[in-house]
Amino acid sequence: MAEPQDTEDVTSERLVEPGADDLERAAEAALRPRRLEEFVGQRTVREQLSLVLDAARGRGRAPDHVLLAGPPGLGKTTLAMIIAAELGASLRVTSGPAIQHAGDLAAVLSSLEEGEVLFIDEIHRLARPAEELLYVAMEDFRVDVVVGKGPGASAIPLALPPFTVVGATTRSGLLPAPLRDRFGFTGHLDFYADDELERVLVRSARLLEVELAPRAAAEIASRSRGTPRIANRLLRRVRDWAQVRGTGAADLAAARAALEVYEVDERGLDRLDRAVLRALCERFGGGPVGLSTLAVTVGEEPETVETVAEPFLVREGLMGRTPRGRVAMPAAWEHLGLQAPQAGGTLFG
Repeated sequence: MAEPQDTEDVTSERLVEPGADDLERAAEAALRPRRLEEFVGQRTVREQLSLVLDAARGRGRAPDHVLLAGPPGLGKTTLAMIIAAELGASLRVTSGPAIQHAGDLAAVLSSLEEGEVLFIDEIHRLARPAEELLYVAMEDFRVDVVVGKGPGASAIPLALPPFTVVGATTRSGLLPAPLRDRFGFTGHLDFYADDELERVLVRSARLLEVELAPRAAAEIASRSRGTPRIANRLLRRVRDWAQVRGTGAADLAAARAALEVYEVDERGLDRLDRAVLRALCERFGGGPVGLSTLAVTVGEEPETVETVAEPFLVREGLMGRTPRGRVAMPAAWEHLGLQAPQAGGTLFG
């Protein structure tokens, strides 16, 4: 079992000097809704989660464990914070990659207080020994502390107070069935419609004290890839442009000019997205091409291309995945202003 002092490293972030990423996270945190009624979008998940929390409060007990699944930036961390706030409980935050040993998780679990909410981000990346320890803790509220080493080692069961695990995952298919089955409620978050993103932007502009024109909100929403995190980030960049080069108001002209500076086009594609499409079309004739080769061509890691650019490009019908590799779809050629190969060419190998 890990020593208690290690728990701080697993469960919290220590910031020595704030960098750009830290300031960006702080800006995102300031825009997060605090209560369920303030959360925009995800109507079905909000209704289901409201029932779970209301019932638990009525019984005076900790609610069932909650699993939140969906692409990045849709509000899983925000919902975890809201769950804790709605229950009037404190929130303990950690992540799957931070827990590499069962002892790390045992240290966290043994320090939980009654009713506390434990949020595990990227729960699908938990180490297998930690997963097995979490099974017992979630179901029986018990953790076995191993004392000693070798043949003389013994396990001492340690009772835990009732608590709630909120797990977040972008790849629910990687969760083993025994872990997935221990969650009493699973919420699947979907991409936002443009009108929902406009509501998010209006709320964020009010908190940022930005004068946001309705047409500018619609413009930003249409380029935000159905993701509130991206919408809020673009809003802050439009605010910066309006403050430095505009009139201070985030109108349509400011929105378009700012998004052009930051290389976000009318379909929401950024520099990496367009680089991937251009490599597919211009260097490889539309494909098929392997992921590693494509990543080397655009100067990125394969994981970055696969997790950041590819999901959006596939969803927009600009890229396809085949057994032989990635291919450019006809819409990609059209978007780049290029002539697509004739039927029977290299488009689909």
